[in-house]
Amino acid sequence: MAKRVLSIEAEAVTALAERLGPDFRRAVDLVLGSQGRVIVSGIGKSGHIARKIAATMASTGTPAYFVHAAEAVHGDLGMITHEDVVIAISNSGENDELLTIVPLIKRQGGRLIAITGNAGSSLAQEADVHLDARVREEACPLNLAPTASTTAALALGDALAVALLDARGFGAEDFARSHPGGALGRKLLTHVADVMRPADQVPWVEERTPVVDALLTVSRGGLGMTAVRDRSGRLTGIFTDGDLRRAMEKRGDLRSVAVAEVMTAGPRTIEPLRLAVEAVEMMERYRITQLLVIDTAGSLVGALNMHDLFRAKVV
Repeated sequence: MAKRVLSIEAEAVTALAERLGPDFRRAVDLVLGSQGRVIVSGIGKSGHIARKIAATMASTGTPAYFVHAAEAVHGDLGMITHEDVVIAISNSGENDELLTIVPLIKRQGGRLIAITGNAGSSLAQEADVHLDARVREEACPLNLAPTASTTAALALGDALAVALLDARGFGAEDFARSHPGGALGRKLLTHVADVMRPADQVPWVEERTPVVDALLTVSRGGLGMTAVRDRSGRLTGIFTDGDLRRAMEKRGDLRSVAVAEVMTAGPRTIEPLRLAVEAVEMMERYRITQLLVIDTAGSLVGALNMHDLFRAKVV
């Protein structure tokens, strides 16, 4: 039975693609040309589908919201203006609540897109654009419960939302702005400046500092490294735990060695307005765990390590 349900619903969605044509393009153009918002309405199972379509549009660059058809006839119709486009969803196309509000929407100049399973229905006839969502049969063995028909309406709404997204040139960064609390939002909206340690928290030593003293600075700094500057304060290198291990392997006794002799000169750096994910990519590419942050003038303004990125949930 489950396989039969999935087969019937898959067939219903596939059939939609074969029917797409000028009416679908007109629906896209109608929304793109509107100065208002998209209001999606329905009742019962179609109401649930309408709510989801409105949410998908709102998160993909088409301002939209859901209005329950029954509530619309009791005051919520005031949410709809003459600049809006209404998408009304009803499989039969004969829903009383929707048909009650249609003349009022048309009277004030609103435009109507109907998604129905009956091109000859009253709702389809009243619409500026009708999108045909008919199905051969419901997946319910009684051919009664809305199943394939709601799946088809949902898929058609998704197709409309994504076509609008594409027409608007809506990209990943735009999507992230609509989802700032999600993983994509953190990756695309978090900058290095948001997660770095500021300059006054970045340990540093001068080039002539003995390695032993530089090591103490590293330990106190909590970043696993220290920046190295020359006498004028210009950044010249970085000294890390890895530099210490390599120096000990090569030179043994480091008590009389200046940090400039064993540091990594010309270290990898990043600017504060770069995306935090770019810092992750650099660390992974060069197999390092710390990055110094410099401004456009080359001055040290901060630092970060992989733990900072973990805490920000960028990684």
